[in-house]
Amino acid sequence: MKAIQIIQQGEVRVVDIEKPQWKADEVLLKLNYAGFCGSDLNTFLGKNPMVIYPVIPGHEISAQIVETGRDVPLSYTPGAKCTLHPYTHCGQCSSCRNGRPNACKSNRTMGVQRDGAMCEYVAVPWQKVIPVEGIPDKDLALIEPLSVGFHAVARAGVTDSDVVMAIGCGMVGMGAIIRASIRGANVIAVDIDDTKLSLAKRCGAHYTIHSKTEDVHEALQKITGGNGPDVVIEAVGSPETYQSAIREVAFSGRVVYIGYAKNEVAFETRYFVMKELDIKGSRNATPEDFRAVISYLKRGVCPTQEFISNIYPPEEARKALTDWQSNPGKIFRILIAF
Repeated sequence: MKAIQIIQQGEVRVVDIEKPQWKADEVLLKLNYAGFCGSDLNTFLGKNPMVIYPVIPGHEISAQIVETGRDVPLSYTPGAKCTLHPYTHCGQCSSCRNGRPNACKSNRTMGVQRDGAMCEYVAVPWQKVIPVEGIPDKDLALIEPLSVGFHAVARAGVTDSDVVMAIGCGMVGMGAIIRASIRGANVIAVDIDDTKLSLAKRCGAHYTIHSKTEDVHEALQKITGGNGPDVVIEAVGSPETYQSAIREVAFSGRVVYIGYAKNEVAFETRYFVMKELDIKGSRNATPEDFRAVISYLKRGVCPTQEFISNIYPPEEARKALTDWQSNPGKIFRILIAF
């Protein structure tokens, strides 16, 4: 069967591999669409410290069930459309014991620490399959990245009394904007691209700040009456935005980091204490986050067509990644159609 493989930095091929055999507790899926995410782009660029080459990317999935093993519940029926929960958990580490398997010490995300699903067929444990009805095929591949943003909002404990600033309006940041808006918060979207900021407004942001043409601090002071936002969600992963989150958040505020900063970050730690901040990381997403995204998408109010920047066949996977590399600010999601 056909599969996309990132061989090493800058090298992507379509390879022929064996069609997987499914075990008694597994489901065989036929891929419809798979999304390239930021970690896949970093793998292509040689900037992903967690990847093991060569690797088949892909953990943002739209598929349908083809076959089921003998131990799979009867509710998982051939022909059903689905997406995947693409993480693993050991069940024994402190995160797993504390009910947070999304942050498992031994997690191996599809397409990063192990082969992903950017191929014609994939076999996975039935517990990782999420059947979904009433959502278009392409949109199923958007559930996982949106759920990561939803999870960050849950980590922040956002309520309707909060002012929330989301830094970065890519797919994950957009998920945070959507979820914070659903929870009734006043949402401020920050980005360097006008198109993304306009889309953020349509997804629930009440205010937008273009961080290259506006003074972020002055704009925030005006919007918040001099207090700063109660919650800052960082979804970029740069030293500058890491530092800005700490500077701009209100006293007694909460900061949640989703993005990985590629370099070390120097902080003025006095802000940690003076403001008595709650500073949290946010990793992956939980089944509850997936369910919340699915419920939202079923409402039909999400402009999903504008989230999908381009769709390519497998043979143009390298072109898809180089196009993204050359114009990163304009890309939301790239899908590969199988």
